[in-house]
Amino acid sequence: MTSLFETSEKILDGRLSIAAHHPVSIASETTLEPISDRVAFMETFANVTAIRDGDELGIVDAGSPLHAPGIVDATRRWTPNPLRTAVFTHGHVDHIYAVKLFEAEGNGSAKVIAHEAVADRFRRYDLTNGYNGVINQRQFQLDAPFFPGDYRYPDETYRSTTSTSVGSVDLQLRHDRGETDDSTWVWIPEEKVLCTGDLFIWASPNCGNPQKVQRFCDEWAVALRAMAALEPEYLLPGHGLPIAGAARVRTVLEDTARYLESLFDQTIEMMNAGARLTDILATVRPPTDLEDRPWLQPVYDEPEFIVRNIWRLYGGWYDGNPANLKPAPDAAVASEIAALAGGADRLVERALELAEGDEFRLAGHLIETASLAAPDSVEVRRARAAIFGRRAEVERSTMAKGVFSWAAKESNPDT
Repeated sequence: MTSLFETSEKILDGRLSIAAHHPVSIASETTLEPISDRVAFMETFANVTAIRDGDELGIVDAGSPLHAPGIVDATRRWTPNPLRTAVFTHGHVDHIYAVKLFEAEGNGSAKVIAHEAVADRFRRYDLTNGYNGVINQRQFQLDAPFFPGDYRYPDETYRSTTSTSVGSVDLQLRHDRGETDDSTWVWIPEEKVLCTGDLFIWASPNCGNPQKVQRFCDEWAVALRAMAALEPEYLLPGHGLPIAGAARVRTVLEDTARYLESLFDQTIEMMNAGARLTDILATVRPPTDLEDRPWLQPVYDEPEFIVRNIWRLYGGWYDGNPANLKPAPDAAVASEIAALAGGADRLVERALELAEGDEFRLAGHLIETASLAAPDSVEVRRARAAIFGRRAEVERSTMAKGVFSWAAKESNPDT
């Protein structure tokens, strides 16, 4: 069987496309590969690192509720040691669930360590459970809303840096904001192993997810450069494959930092010049020499969404268009435009023409206007389903595919 490191090298060298090994696949099975006698990496939907020494087991992250049983099974084939320490790199629900299964083995409670903001995240999740369920349904194209509860709260929290150990193996924890405000990355100096959490995921950084809370582009880049300065021999990411070799690890970390820095600097420069958000979105692009990097492809999030999050953090929600400051209801605007155009059917006709020419952005505006103006029209619903369905096919990121597929599905009068 091809090892995870061999597959990683093939993608890094361009011998295999990242599409052949998507870094965020919810159908992932758990594959364990030892790094050394004391450290093993588990690739699953959200990855896990296991550390054994003496009679102790420690883990960095703990998987989703769907994948936690496989994580426990894979770990138990590697070591019988009881779980004593678990580090959550952040509080996303795909990273936290195996701890309770280990504790149910009857070996006592583990000590869970996380950043102090993780508990606040869990409380926010309880408050917005229904909304997050809808997001997951839309983002991952699930049959029904799904978002778990019953979180394992940390036993020990920290603010900036801390350390712990598994047997004689030291783990150094550092907090930097990036994808989340509660993120932790872990350095295991004796093994030269870096556990990045979701600060590296083999894709354009998940720094702009349109349905989630604020992300932190500039601080993320700082964290990546701090990781690179440690000269790790192994990079164990939150999603996707492990990477071996100090030169390779430094390259992917520094390239990702420069990617984020460029998007940030371009966006702030245009904001300072008074540009509207739509103009910034149409202008800012990643560095051209990084666009072909297999670990920076927009297969989950994408640069356009990162720009929006930079604007949101530094500029608020007003986009520079005065009509959007206190807008009329969408349906009212749509009715006026449809009347001026000669009816919703004329908007549909033009939207379909634009979509035929792959002008999906304009087509999307027109078909959505037609749908709001004539929500009960079967012809309009069918056209909306066709246009957004086609757009979902041509998009690359999970975020965009999920939203457009959802729009197509909810409009289709034939399902």
